[in-house]
Amino acid sequence: MNPRRSAASRIGTGVAVAAVLIFTLFPVYWMVSSALDKKASSGGQSLLPQELTFDNFAFVLTDGGFGTFLRNSAIVALVTVLISAIVCLLAAVAVARFRFRFRTTILMLILVVQMVPLEALVIPLFLQVKSLGLLNSILGLMVVYVALSLAFGIWMLRGFVAAVPVELEEAAYIDGASWWRMFRSILLPLVMPGLVATSIFSFITAWNEFIFAMTILGSATDQYTVSIGLKSFFGLHSNDWGSIMAASTIITIPVMIFFVIVQRRLSAGMVAGAVKG
Repeated sequence: MNPRRSAASRIGTGVAVAAVLIFTLFPVYWMVSSALDKKASSGGQSLLPQELTFDNFAFVLTDGGFGTFLRNSAIVALVTVLISAIVCLLAAVAVARFRFRFRTTILMLILVVQMVPLEALVIPLFLQVKSLGLLNSILGLMVVYVALSLAFGIWMLRGFVAAVPVELEEAAYIDGASWWRMFRSILLPLVMPGLVATSIFSFITAWNEFIFAMTILGSATDQYTVSIGLKSFFGLHSNDWGSIMAASTIITIPVMIFFVIVQRRLSAGMVAGAVKG
């Protein structure tokens, strides 16, 4: 191979990778630098902050009331992840292991639900939450988020459960294990990567979603989540960009931490879940 051509190829690859990294990371840099720039609140932020300050973060967490929004979002996200994980896992075991009437129909309905745009579900879910008397409360929002997570979670976990050989379960029964012991010691560890992957989906949905949160919570400002709380820093004629970027940075940190913790399991889960369905 021509050495000059090989060197040119490496240089071209390096330039392409650098361009992709800049394109990907620059918005994050601009968000953080604007949050730390003292002039950002007046719209005078620059590429390199002239004067660093944490006043924007202090304002957001105190006068901006963002601490309350973070607490509400954390409660909603964690409860949504817990409930959806339990329900999805049990439902996935049912449709993957048991044979019952209308089983195929149920699977097809689950698949069809994933094709429906979320915007088309706003009014039906709003009416259901209203009939339950859960409007203007985070409890009603939790019900909506769990409902939105079920279709994807059941369909994905079904693939993981189906990929576990039935012989492993039968061997556990022969050794005298009960169903619960088999589930806890055999099935659950093997489907854990898929459970982590679906939990990430549920967490991100509950943490970042805006339309349903705004529709369900309405005027209950003390129940607002971070996605709605961020809107409060946008004015009719001007925007407080320093506070907006500080709040955006605060919103991003929990998601990044959560993803870094479970990234290895997520990668393994996505690959394993696509092997057998």
